[in-house]
Amino acid sequence: MRLLLVADTHLPKRAKELPAQVWDEVAQADVVVHAGDWVDVETLDALEARSARLIGVYGNNDGPELRKRLPEVARETLEDVRLAVVHETGDAKGRAARCDALYPDVDVLIFGHSHIPWDSVTPGGLRLLNPGSPTDRRRQPFCTYQTVELKNGRLDSVELHELPRRG
Repeated sequence: MRLLLVADTHLPKRAKELPAQVWDEVAQADVVVHAGDWVDVETLDALEARSARLIGVYGNNDGPELRKRLPEVARETLEDVRLAVVHETGDAKGRAARCDALYPDVDVLIFGHSHIPWDSVTPGGLRLLNPGSPTDRRRQPFCTYQTVELKNGRLDSVELHELPRRG
């Protein structure tokens, strides 16, 4: 099972649209996961229409209409892998212990907010993934997203993809 992980799209404030490379990944993914800060409802509508399956949460920059349609935390089991999706996990310092305490029944926690790609494992064995942002790199060298392959009840691979810089 192939997952596409995105977060912090901030459309249309940080970019006018999702990059074509991301839309190509949407077409290939079995599940698209968006970890919040959509900003506009049109992005949610477009991803719902073009994704085989969409799992999303709202972020701190998402208004009432998005909050009506999306949860703060989403939990799903895919290929026997227990996932949770949330926008914010707090400061990087102490994140591992905080997430172990808040998500003891989860194998993988996907989050956003920082626009900083992240891939680590907590002392409790929780895999923490942040795909960065495909539209707003902030202080990062590139805009990014992640793809994940689930196979035989585990994460078979996690890949960070860097997008070309916009002119």
